[in-house]
Amino acid sequence: MSKIRRPAVAGYFYPRDPGELINYISTLFKKGPGEPKPVIKSERNIIGIVSPHAGYMYSGWIAAYGYYHVAADGLPKNIILIGPNHTGLGTAISVYPGDYWETPLGIVQVNVSLGKGIAEYHDLISLDEDAHFNEHSLEVQIPFIQFLYRGLDLEYKILPITMMLQNIEAAKILGEAIYRYIKDSFNDYLIIASTDFTHYEPAESARRKDKYVIDAILNCDPEALINNVYMHDVSMCGYGPVATLLYVGKLLGR
Repeated sequence: MSKIRRPAVAGYFYPRDPGELINYISTLFKKGPGEPKPVIKSERNIIGIVSPHAGYMYSGWIAAYGYYHVAADGLPKNIILIGPNHTGLGTAISVYPGDYWETPLGIVQVNVSLGKGIAEYHDLISLDEDAHFNEHSLEVQIPFIQFLYRGLDLEYKILPITMMLQNIEAAKILGEAIYRYIKDSFNDYLIIASTDFTHYEPAESARRKDKYVIDAILNCDPEALINNVYMHDVSMCGYGPVATLLYVGKLLGR
């Protein structure tokens, strides 16, 4: 029997009704970068994006910018989603072991073989379902992905990974594990690092703190990113996933 991860935050973080959800996402694109124009190409430039995971009413139009550029760059066959673990369930780094993820827009196939391979790389990484039951940081990305691929003759798979442990060692190990499996065909893969930045602070303070981590991201410096989070008390919840993406980028020479 196939194992399906059911939606946990539909009706809370985004609309539960399929038609309403499609219209809502379309409106987010129109409010932000404009309607996406997905293309399929053999050569792609984007290896990953950083995407927020608050409710769509708060950060959906910001997320739309990342997905707009993904669509224009060429849709990949595999999408690795890495997010922080907000629930405290599961293991240090939890790779979803099931077959499908479901949202109001339907089900998406999980790349099970890729997940098994990544989990075998190091003891910190394991196949674990518990971390994904109620975790919203990856779920809110899936409807955007489905929106881009709808109506296209292109099969794609996802691989959801959550990080409870987000230190430099964990990010480096997961980055190396992912690189090991995508290095020879990285055009077929996209990494989505899910995070919000500073929480619950005045705008001026948030901009100042966020600049420390944004500068590290722009410099592709995962160590500086994590060190700045600690040093400047930045309430960025997904610094581990973003650092992992940066490690993969460095290993790919990007």
